[in-house]
Amino acid sequence: MNHLHLISLYYLLGINALAFIAFGIDKLKAKRARWRIPEATLLTLAALGGSIGAWAGMKLWHHKTLHKKFKYGVPLLLALQVALLAYLHIHLSN
Repeated sequence: MNHLHLISLYYLLGINALAFIAFGIDKLKAKRARWRIPEATLLTLAALGGSIGAWAGMKLWHHKTLHKKFKYGVPLLLALQVALLAYLHIHLSN
């Protein structure tokens, strides 16, 4: 694995872990009626490559699953990111 692939892998692991944790923290804060993580921040984490972590956090904690922008937006971001990774893998691995 070359250096760029390794950096990309670490980035994706980190951003997905961050998104997953952010959804969990926001759910906990919602239950306790405390300060919340802005929806824009949660969606930005998903858009920056953390869509798997965001989706997993939504499913595990049953959080934001009824909000249309999350219910449809996060899976759409996930599909787009998987398609982009597949495209890059096919066209850059030659």
